[in-house]
Amino acid sequence: MPGESYLDLLDALYDLAEHFDLVVCRNEAGAANMAEAHGKLTGRPGLALVTRGPGATHAAIGLHTAMQDATPLVLVVGDVERAATGRRAFQEVDYASMFASLAKSVLRLDEPSRVWEIVGHAFALATAGRPGPVVITVPEDVFALPCESPYGEAAAAGDAPGGEAALHVRQSPSNDDLRDLLAEIARARRPLVLAGGGAWSAAAAEALGRFAAVHALPVAVQFRCQDYLDNDHPSYIGELGFGLDPEFAADIRDSDTILLLGAELNDPTTNGYALFDVPRARQRIVQVSVAQEELGAVYRPDFALVADPRDAIVRLEALAAPEHPDWSARTATLRERAVLRRTHVPARRGVDLGIVVETVRRRLPDDAIVVTDAGNFTLWVRRHFRYRQYGTQLSPRSGAMGYGLPAAIAAKLERPERLVVCFSSDGCFGMAPTELATAVARELAIVLIVVDNGQFGTIRMHQERRFPGRPIATALNNPDFASLAHAYGASGENLERTEDFAAAFDRALAANGPALLALATDPQALTPTMYAQPSAGQLR
Repeated sequence: MPGESYLDLLDALYDLAEHFDLVVCRNEAGAANMAEAHGKLTGRPGLALVTRGPGATHAAIGLHTAMQDATPLVLVVGDVERAATGRRAFQEVDYASMFASLAKSVLRLDEPSRVWEIVGHAFALATAGRPGPVVITVPEDVFALPCESPYGEAAAAGDAPGGEAALHVRQSPSNDDLRDLLAEIARARRPLVLAGGGAWSAAAAEALGRFAAVHALPVAVQFRCQDYLDNDHPSYIGELGFGLDPEFAADIRDSDTILLLGAELNDPTTNGYALFDVPRARQRIVQVSVAQEELGAVYRPDFALVADPRDAIVRLEALAAPEHPDWSARTATLRERAVLRRTHVPARRGVDLGIVVETVRRRLPDDAIVVTDAGNFTLWVRRHFRYRQYGTQLSPRSGAMGYGLPAAIAAKLERPERLVVCFSSDGCFGMAPTELATAVARELAIVLIVVDNGQFGTIRMHQERRFPGRPIATALNNPDFASLAHAYGASGENLERTEDFAAAFDRALAANGPALLALATDPQALTPTMYAQPSAGQLR
């Protein structure tokens, strides 16, 4: 998002245009969310450039998501001139204080001679240990100063060591450590593998599938990590997250040993810390984490390894495991229950979101990328969509609204050969509609499905639970979404009947640019199984 505090940097990029794909956004939040989505997809830091003050504060949402979701990201902020620092200059902010809990580090580049050092350090920090966001602030006048490159002509050609060549440290335990871990699991009668975290890969997902199959181990995944194992795998039993099915929760509590492969036992994954007692769970916890500070952060493990889970699972698969009980019958039972939880609950009126998600699933290839925003409407996606490959789910584990469309744009830019479908809502899409202009400008063929129930549905659900029949401040006065899409230059349709969706979705897939489908759904359907009582109206 361009700003006056880094005009010299933009001017430098003018001469280096062939080395950069500069994506111009309409809001710093969109830029930061796109960079975060890039980091999720690639494992390499996404890079966002924003201006000082309001620009940096808008971008804070992307930092928050990257920090919560363990995603590598580098945010460069143009700052006030050095001579004006501390004088309450126009749009001045103390970024070290502001971003103290939102970033792994805030680095300040005051001297142009240190640019290679500071930038390299930022990219290394973003990927080291538990991945996360790093901020670099650069005073406006520093951008205008000359800088000698220690890499000579290679820098001008774009070949100098930089982000991808920065440190990528992998912790690698000994085979004896891994055999001890296998011995811990072999003691279990009702084990459970829980996969998740920010450090993962397609190779790890495939190795996990083979490891689970050989030992007939049940595998659950952390909140919004559904693509970490093929959802049709006989060991896959579901995702731990908000709105957890009571029977599924009971199965987790009944497990006697939990193998955490990178997964973090945070609020959503533990169902509000109800699945496991704090700090000592009833279950034995065997934890593998890429970051030492994550070991015992909330729950004290019985056995812990500092190791990159991407390497650990591949090596575990190759080691001979000690004799252990036959877990196949229990795993088959848990799998059967997981399949039953996908049962479609028909909508009472409006477009049936369950049928919509199932239609999308049937029409998409296994490598299609499905993006979801935040909110209760994602419960239908979670229930009915089946992810088959790693790197096909983009969702904010931070629960940040407005993530969907920017993330879909980043996905299509990074993976132009793949189909990209985004599920959003009237509330979430309303936070980032201007990024439609970015998608249109880049001629990105993404499909945006907007669930239009005329309300902030998640908050309405909480109101109905605590104050039944007294909704307030959650009703939305929505625009004509199809007309809004047309105004931006995208295609758009408003749908009121379930039977019209399949043909409309086919038209959207065939569009040459972004296509929006707005679905009029039942405002009383707060979750796939929870309905609100009829209300005479809401105060807006």
